[in-house]
Parts: sequence; C-alpha cells; structure tokens
Amino acid sequence: MQSETSSSFQDLVEDYWDIAAGILFGILAYFFHHYHLSHLSTLSAAISIVALSVTVSEVAEILAERLGEPYGSFVLTFSAVAVEIILLFMIMTTAEDSGEALETVKSGIISAVIVDMNVLLGLAVFVGGLAFAEQEHNEDTSSTYTTILFISSVALLVPSLLVYTPDGQSKLLKASIIISIMLFLYYLVIYVFQTKTHSHFFKSTARSRILRLKKRKKMLEDEEHEDDYLFEKLPNWANLLAIFFLIFLVGLMAEVFAHDSQTVFKSFGISAGLAGLIIAIISVSPELITAVKAAKNDQIQRVINIAMGASTVSILLTVPILMALAYFNHIPFTLDFNALQIGALLLTVILAWKTTDNGETNYIEGVSHLMFFACFAVIAAFY
Repeated sequence: MQSETSSSFQDLVEDYWDIAAGILFGILAYFFHHYHLSHLSTLSAAISIVALSVTVSEVAEILAERLGEPYGSFVLTFSAVAVEIILLFMIMTTAEDSGEALETVKSGIISAVIVDMNVLLGLAVFVGGLAFAEQEHNEDTSSTYTTILFISSVALLVPSLLVYTPDGQSKLLKASIIISIMLFLYYLVIYVFQTKTHSHFFKSTARSRILRLKKRKKMLEDEEHEDDYLFEKLPNWANLLAIFFLIFLVGLMAEVFAHDSQTVFKSFGISAGLAGLIIAIISVSPELITAVKAAKNDQIQRVINIAMGASTVSILLTVPILMALAYFNHIPFTLDFNALQIGALLLTVILAWKTTDNGETNYIEGVSHLMFFACFAVIAAFY
C-alpha cells in the first residue's frame, strides 16, 4: 500500500513538476519585484518562464503526435516562437527606460536562430549520433530550409546596409517596414509549399529504429495502466486553449523579466549581445528538451523540422510581428543589425547546409555546431 502511494506521488511529481515550478517561481517573481529585489525577481521569472514553456512544449508535443507531420512541427515551433515574441516585445516596451533595450531585442532575434540551429540542432545530433552512429532524415527538408534561411538572412541585411549610405538613417524605418512585409509574404508562400504542394518534403524517409519498440511497449503498458496525465485525456481544442492560457502566464512573467532584467544586465556589465543570447536560450530551452528526446528515439527528422522550422519562423514571423507591434506602439524599432549578427547568421546557415545536405548526421557534425555556438557566445560577450 505504501509502495503504491509512493509510486503514485512520484508519477504526480514527474507529470506536473513544471506547472508547479512555473506557478511557485511566478509568485516569487512578483514578490521580489514588489520589493525591488531585481536580481531575485529576474531569476525567478526566468525559471517560471522556462518551467511553463516546458508544459507548453509537452502539450504541443501531444498535439503534434495526433496531427502528424508537417502540422505537428508547426504546433511545436509556433508555441515556442510565441514565447520568444512575448519576451522580446516586453523588453522592447522598456526602450524608453533603457537605450540598450532595442539592441537586446535585435540580438535576441538573431540569437534565437543561432541557438536553434547550433545548440538545439547540435546537441540533438550529437546525442543521436552517440546512440545510433548515423541517423537519416529527408534531405529535401534541410535543403529547402537552408535555402529559405539564406534568403531570409540576406533580406535582413538590406536595412543594415542603408546605414552606410547618404541619408540612410532617414530611410531606415521605411526599409525595415518594407522588408518585414516582404518576409511575411514570403512566409505565406512557404506555408502553402509546406502544407499543400510539397508536404512530402518535410516527412521522414526513414522509420525510427527504436521508436517502434517504444510504441509497442507503451501499448502493452497502456493495456495494464490507464494514462493519468491530464493533457493526454483532453481533446485537441482543450489542449489548444491550455497552450493559450500557459502562454498568457508566460506573458505575465515576461513583463516582470523585461522590467528587472535590464537593471541586472547593467549591474553585471552584460552586453546587449550577450543579453539577447540569454533571452534566446530561455525561450528555446523547451524546444531543446523535445529535440533531444526525439534524437534519442531516432527521430532525427523531427529534430530537423523543429530546429530549422523554428529558425524560419523566428525570422519570417517574429520580425514582422515585432515590427508591427513596435509601429503601433510608437517604438523606434528598425532592422539595422550589426556585422557580427548578420555574419553569424549567414555562417550558421552555411554550416547547417554542409552538415545536413546528404540526409545523414553523426556526432561530429553535432560537435561542430556546438563549437560554432561557443565561439559566437565568446564574441557576443565582448563585442
């Protein structure tokens, strides 16, 4: 009897620790914020955001399994990018209090792609490579995504080049708005390409060697024990509402984080570039957990879809949405990224193209991505 109670409590902790941690640290964040304890409120808010985002990713993963590819990866990437947009917009609203806030937002946009394509992809490929030596994915997926990301990166370069032309500053805002609209239209075309005309480009061409065994084992376990996880029982519409509610809670925590983090970053002498990188890691962490799990299950196709899909959405949707929010809130936000940011973005795309172009991955390719990220982090800290 005692053993059953202990097992039941352990299952409860494993299933709902993230929600409990998110709420607990959220309350602590507001408490510390009220008493102007910026360091503690920033840390508590960051932990709360990560914990709640883990729940978002778990619910999104349930929906992803039900919907299948490419729609499953859409749910995962959109839920993660929503957290990123909320965080960056909340920091953008502090631009009047801190002149570096907009630079942090710009760094956050680029860093989200850098983290997705190097940390998430690199770590997942490394873990999967150690477990399976080589893993196969649909090479059409990576080929398509790297092409899209390269063009998107070049588009972001356009406003940045205007800074070096006569009267460039006066034209910068107009150019930024035009490029944002173009990126959004480009995304609409890509959406049709992914879901209608060429959806087979984003589906796996190789079956997981271990996932079939796990699914068979799970089916046997399900016959003996009913799954008590709340979100597994809910219908799709209820899970979608749960995701929206959790993202709303993340928004409340993002407001506290945005208000107090600027003070903390200044007190530690953290540059805008490194601050953007920290924010990107916070917003990407739930996706990272999902990707590593997929790699362990020999689902490298899911990893490619998440990493490259999230990176694509980070540019083609995050940039236009942030640009629109800034415009309607009279915030002077422009797309003049610095040489380090654009250079790192383009090099990341080239590296991803080289490591995924043959439809196979191994652990040395994962290490290469992680090494690139480490070099970028060092430069971001001192740039």
